[in-house]
Amino acid sequence: MCGIAGMIDWRAATSADALRSIGEAMIETVRHRGPDAGAVWVEAEGGAALGQRRLAIIDLSPGGAQPMHSADRRYVITFNGEIYNYRDIGRELEGAGRSLRSGSDTEVLLEACALWGVEAALARAIGMFAFALWDRKTRTLVLARDRLGIKPLYYAATPERLLFASQLKAFRPAPDWKPTIDDDAVVGYLRHAYIGQPHTIYREARKLPPGHVLTLREDLVRNGSGPSPQSFWDLRGVALAGQRRNDPAPDADEAAERLDALLRDAVKLRMIADVPLGAFLSGGVDSSTVVALMQAQSTRPVKTFSIGFHESGYDEAASAKKVAAHLGTDHTEFYVEPQHALDVIPHLPEWFDEPFADSSQIPTYLVSELTRKHVTVALSGDGGDELFAGYNRYVWAERLARAAQRVPPPLRGASAAAMRALAPDTWTRLFAFVPQAWRPALAGDKLHKVAMVFDDPEPDVIYRRLVSQWERPDEIAAAGQEPHGPLWDDTIRQDFPDFIPRMQLLDMMTYLPDDILTKVDRATMAVGLEGRVPLLDHRVVAYAWSLPLGLKLRGGSSKWLLRRVLDRYVPRPLIDRPKMGFGVPIDAWLRGPLRQWAETLLAPALLKSYGFVQVEPVRRAWQQHLEGRRNWQHPLWTVLMLQAWRERWS
Repeated sequence: MCGIAGMIDWRAATSADALRSIGEAMIETVRHRGPDAGAVWVEAEGGAALGQRRLAIIDLSPGGAQPMHSADRRYVITFNGEIYNYRDIGRELEGAGRSLRSGSDTEVLLEACALWGVEAALARAIGMFAFALWDRKTRTLVLARDRLGIKPLYYAATPERLLFASQLKAFRPAPDWKPTIDDDAVVGYLRHAYIGQPHTIYREARKLPPGHVLTLREDLVRNGSGPSPQSFWDLRGVALAGQRRNDPAPDADEAAERLDALLRDAVKLRMIADVPLGAFLSGGVDSSTVVALMQAQSTRPVKTFSIGFHESGYDEAASAKKVAAHLGTDHTEFYVEPQHALDVIPHLPEWFDEPFADSSQIPTYLVSELTRKHVTVALSGDGGDELFAGYNRYVWAERLARAAQRVPPPLRGASAAAMRALAPDTWTRLFAFVPQAWRPALAGDKLHKVAMVFDDPEPDVIYRRLVSQWERPDEIAAAGQEPHGPLWDDTIRQDFPDFIPRMQLLDMMTYLPDDILTKVDRATMAVGLEGRVPLLDHRVVAYAWSLPLGLKLRGGSSKWLLRRVLDRYVPRPLIDRPKMGFGVPIDAWLRGPLRQWAETLLAPALLKSYGFVQVEPVRRAWQQHLEGRRNWQHPLWTVLMLQAWRERWS
């Protein structure tokens, strides 16, 4: 696990000393990603500078240092990530006559690319990765990113030069890097709380999409537009192939056995490390499954880590502790106070370096900080909700769409008006009389969302509303036009006519890489911790998409088959509880300990000066939130993180 960065001067007009200076300055910006070592390789005649900051995980010796040359000296690689099955690929390479000099997975990937080509090497690889491979003979650079987008990779290409890096801030030391804000990306950010790939906050930079390679050479970029990334693994194609299976639905017991075996192998591979290893444990289905499979394959107690909150409705630490006790792990927990959030918040723009507003970034950082004090690698359960239909919104959206479409339009309008007649906080207080088992969290806000559904019951519109922070971001943004990505792609609806699988796919194409995995990468890397996600092993992903929906949602239970696997290791009563998510009480904190910080960033003069948003609707939402008339925590957090980012990176 590392931070990578580099520059290619296509005209080879930069001296070796200047290239080295630029490369060293670039990797210094990502030192936190690789605190163990750093190096830059330069080739003036090729105009190349490749750099890396190293977090040593496998082969801690100098033999694993990067940037690394192939045995024939033709290729140079700078690599971020892990190839978990590197030993198997290494044996295949040795069988083909290639001698390996180290025990490093980097060398295995490099020699595989040199022998078979990049795409053939990646087809063999099980892992997470982002890398740059320089061909000294043809002066060609290949950028590649893993199938699901676990590791980040940014690039900026012009006819004169190419910049690439693990994070955008690494571009800043490059000469003449003068980026401009992409107003369209800002509008999309206000809807989603993240900037969706391939866009970035800057017009001049792009994210390499998951499962893609980009091949760049001077003659290919001369026309100014440059080549486009090419897919080597297509999530949509994998999902479509699974949905179109012709074989009958598998026996539930056989399916559970198959899933158990796949997950065991995925977890086992991710337990390979030459440094201490542990896991995040929330006590939910996903993380408990990962930890259970780790402990089942370990000869000593697995180190597990969780954080809790004193505020009711947010604390999962007690559940995690019970699961840890049952499995016999070496468990550590930490309870978060508002002051901890206050201490973290000023650093968020530095770690994320483009606007990002999933407030669970705070607990994710805090649990990473706790974990790094004990281990260097941590496994997590991310991806289970998308693969096995675990999000509450999947069932809610389908039910709402069906119910709303049955209601005549005039009655829908009247129902929506009735729901809006009371403020969300009033509805929430009224729901206090409903038994807790039937009482939804933030009931008033959910009713107001239902009212929006009644305005237009078309399923894809409902989905977009459920995943939106600002429902009409173009009315909040000061400029720009929202980019319409996969959420507006009618061909996805044609290929996936069933609503729940379509929502799962859309989440995996957008929310998973651009929110969940970005959050985990930045939070773990901020403290030099490697995060691994076994549920997103591409073999598990393909198998999950081959399963009928009835093995994911059954009898009112989500993740049904995954729960069947977990039942083998953990008693169900320890797991069965309402889904909480990994959030923080931002709503209360904004009215309390974070109020002054927020008020400063939301001051009318500063909102107008920074020029991202319209002042009036934001101030109105802020006032309603302070008065308790409506919970605007998530939309306001997008503006606060945007303002904080502007303050840091102006």
